[in-house]
Amino acid sequence: MPVKKIRLNNFRLSGIFLLIALSAINLLPVQAKDESSMKTKEARKTKVKEFVPAWAKSAVWYQIFPERFRNGDKSNDPKLENIKGSWPHDSTSPWQIHPWTSDWYELQPYEKKNGKDIWFNIQRRRYGGDIQGIFVKLDYLQDLGVNAIYLNPVFDAPSLHKYDGATYHHIDPNFGPDPEGDRKIIAGETPDDPSTWQWTSADKLMLKLIREVHRRNMKIIFDGVFNHMGINSFAFKDVQAKQQMSRFKDWFTIKSWDDPKNGTKFDYEGWFGVRELPELREDENGIVKGPKDYIFAATRRWMDPEQNGNLEAGIDGWRLDVAFCIKHGFWKDWRKLVKSINDQAYLTAEVIDSISVIKPYLKGDEFDAVMNYNFAFASSEFFINQKDKITASEFDKRLKKLRSAFPGGVEYVQQNLFDSHDTHRLGSHVANPDIGLYRAWSDFFEKSKGSNPKYNTSKPTEEQLKIQKLCAIFQMTYLGAPMIYYGDEAGMWGANDPDCRKPMLWEDMTYSEEVFLPDQTKKKQHDKVEFNKDLFNHYKRLVSIRNANPALQLGDYKMILTDDGKELYGFSRSYKGETIFVVLNNSNIQQTVSIPVKGRYSYKDAMSSGSIYDKVKGKIKLTIPAKWGSILIPDKEAKKQGK
Repeated sequence: MPVKKIRLNNFRLSGIFLLIALSAINLLPVQAKDESSMKTKEARKTKVKEFVPAWAKSAVWYQIFPERFRNGDKSNDPKLENIKGSWPHDSTSPWQIHPWTSDWYELQPYEKKNGKDIWFNIQRRRYGGDIQGIFVKLDYLQDLGVNAIYLNPVFDAPSLHKYDGATYHHIDPNFGPDPEGDRKIIAGETPDDPSTWQWTSADKLMLKLIREVHRRNMKIIFDGVFNHMGINSFAFKDVQAKQQMSRFKDWFTIKSWDDPKNGTKFDYEGWFGVRELPELREDENGIVKGPKDYIFAATRRWMDPEQNGNLEAGIDGWRLDVAFCIKHGFWKDWRKLVKSINDQAYLTAEVIDSISVIKPYLKGDEFDAVMNYNFAFASSEFFINQKDKITASEFDKRLKKLRSAFPGGVEYVQQNLFDSHDTHRLGSHVANPDIGLYRAWSDFFEKSKGSNPKYNTSKPTEEQLKIQKLCAIFQMTYLGAPMIYYGDEAGMWGANDPDCRKPMLWEDMTYSEEVFLPDQTKKKQHDKVEFNKDLFNHYKRLVSIRNANPALQLGDYKMILTDDGKELYGFSRSYKGETIFVVLNNSNIQQTVSIPVKGRYSYKDAMSSGSIYDKVKGKIKLTIPAKWGSILIPDKEAKKQGK
């Protein structure tokens, strides 16, 4: 088996790994000359009308990997037979629900019995995260201040990541209260006939979660994995069993059938060769009619479950996995369907590439946004990299090109992230500043894995966490919708997939120290694993500042300062007569700076309790600690007094 294929089988969770398999695909620098941000007069004349949902501009996203967030109901924990059909295809060796608070790299007694290494065993682990776990932690999310939730796949699938869907119209039974009862219900349906579909207990609990999220004035979107299904899917199993006689034979690209007479065996097109992920067949218009009809029916089911237009009962949009693997025609048709159900639904795509490649997806007839990895690339090059660090002025140039690249209000709803389920954690990125160039993904992915002996898998230091805090200050004040990957705010760290999917850190749990390295030797210095209250409060404070100030959600964006020598970067956000100034000190020493401000009143620094600044000769003089930032907000009391 080719090495690249083995990697995909081991670590395939989402479309980002396509970039590993295709050496021909490069994440081009965002400053490529064909992506100039200068708008011509003709471009201004043909400005696209805004097409993004208004609420998404004020979103603060929180990404949840359901199996690793919280085990809220131990009675529904998966059993050994429930992982059958998922990599690494061992459903016979000793197995149990993995201890939530155990040392991540330590092989447990049951794992040692199969004689395999840590990377084999991590893929077999299940921790029991479920819908009830999300439900009971909505208070936590509200306390943090987030108002929009993105759930990684929740549909029925045997893997831990669930990108190998068995269906699109049922929540995984082990995420709900009655797995065995749900499987009986599912078995009694005709899966491609919506008139036979029923609501399982897991489905009903998800609908309850959706309603509760909406009651709290929050939004929720699902991960749509429409490029492929899993080998456990109803359609693929039928094709395997019945071959050419299956009514689903045209759903997949079949290379050959079982035919002893002609000496051929059943073979099919997997997602870039991954056998676990048979691709749905496409023609010149995208996914063909059979699976397309099924996808459309499942889309309606989750967006309008009561079939009466009650949008409070359904999800608020979708994140689309490996969107670049499906032809544009399909997405155009699908968007029409989605918007006909809810014209304020939010559609964000996984398209990780240069601006010129992303542009066709963001014209207003397909998606509203993408997961903004280009934001992460530019930010890491300024805030994190040491060897390949860019200047403040270069950082500004790259941001400007990104902001001006797309029409229709897209820049306000892009999901601005630093990490995700497909990358190493932000904290670990800071602890490995020169492991590679983030935007050079195929190379970076390999270097940022825990299996790389040069990768630092240890807990970030307090000094390193200062850089994470500075990144968060920028993320929460910049143009676009910030997205937090679950646990970053709690101090979680970890290398690339699968190490970025550790069980969530909770304040009410006591965790084993991280003692073991991947090769099962022990660290010289053990890492204490605990909820980082200080970091949580930092994120909470920033989210609160963003939520309280419309200028940070809806305002324009102007660069006010780039000082390459002092590593200072500043900008303003203005909305309806109110301007907020943000100045970031990316250097290792305290810096003093004067910035020009308008208005007749004083400013308070939201990042420094009690600090009030008066304008002197049209400027405010600031002293900013190393690796820190100031957020200057008009002081309303001073404004009332006419200062």
